[in-house]
Amino acid sequence: MARLAQTADLTDIQQEILSTVRSFVDKEIIPHAQALEHADEYPTEIVDGLKELGIFGLMIPEEYGGLGESLLTYALVVEEIARGWMSVSGVINTHFIVAYMLRQHGTPEQKEHFLPRMATGEVRGAFSMSEPGLGSDVAGIRTKAVPDGDSYVIDGQKMWLTNGGSSTLVATLVRTDLGADKAYQNLTTFLVEKPAGFGTVAPGLTIPGKIDKMGYKGVDTTELVFDGYRIGADMILGGTPGRGFAQMMDGVEVGRVNVAARACGISIRAFELAVEYAQQRETFGKPIVQHQAIAFQLAEMATKVEAAHLMMVNAARLKDAGQRNDVEAGMAKLIASEYCAEVTTQSFRIHGGYGYSKEYEIERLMREAPFLLIGEGTSEIQKTIISRGLLKEYGLER
Repeated sequence: MARLAQTADLTDIQQEILSTVRSFVDKEIIPHAQALEHADEYPTEIVDGLKELGIFGLMIPEEYGGLGESLLTYALVVEEIARGWMSVSGVINTHFIVAYMLRQHGTPEQKEHFLPRMATGEVRGAFSMSEPGLGSDVAGIRTKAVPDGDSYVIDGQKMWLTNGGSSTLVATLVRTDLGADKAYQNLTTFLVEKPAGFGTVAPGLTIPGKIDKMGYKGVDTTELVFDGYRIGADMILGGTPGRGFAQMMDGVEVGRVNVAARACGISIRAFELAVEYAQQRETFGKPIVQHQAIAFQLAEMATKVEAAHLMMVNAARLKDAGQRNDVEAGMAKLIASEYCAEVTTQSFRIHGGYGYSKEYEIERLMREAPFLLIGEGTSEIQKTIISRGLLKEYGLER
């Protein structure tokens, strides 16, 4: 058992789940990740294996056929999977967020309709807030849903939809003009069912082809275009319009813990690769790990891995306890993603010229790490969230 990134006080069930996932990662993901990533190929067999393990139902309550596990278990599973290949963790991430939002905010009918099939992976979830030119300004959403009898008609364009083509259920945040004074109170989350695939997948609904990316390959990232798309009012999450912003932010807190966990997983793998290579590579008649310059780098890397992991675990446990964790999730996401970029760069430098070769795994990690600096909000957005939260506690005017 490795010394780094261990978690205290796990139950026997949690330890068994993590042991099973770790074994799956070592046997089924790491040996195939390089070839799949370089080919930008969807990891169908890996995803099927995760379905068999029950991972898609990890946080779904047992009454709906899931495992009923905690956010902490979910985060630790994501950490293990990202250690193997971050794109695989991306396949399940949006699914987890949508299932969580349904569990927390869905009507009884919506839960009964979706959650049992989400637990098996038959229904696969995706999560859509961003739009072209929008970034983190969620209150500025332009995609609009207009009521028409018992239905709504949606027009607009969404962007950066992870699993856009492979998903069959998209939780989509759009504008509904309810006359509220504050912009965010006019936002509504719709549950959009669709077939998997690309092109015009339903009347008024188009999923263009995959966006070509620097990293984060294998998983499909797309746009989502509405053009007169009709959807029933019963597909409003929770049944009441105007609550979408709060619902999405609840999901995003889960997502930020997920991104922190992914960053931890990549950092762990980058450290593993560096410490192994440093013991094998020799210069000036001895392994480079015996040079103080390299040994000190490994010490710094290990410290960053440990610190990020502990902050991620803390944020997950707060959410599980029913406490607000926006500041802690923001801190965990900030530090884990920044440290991930630093640790992968240090590992890359330890590899020397070989790190620039596609033959070595660190080359892939170098392209994956930057995504985590922007996913679920940039570092600057996290700092905004953290500082605002702190001022509520430490501000002179309270």
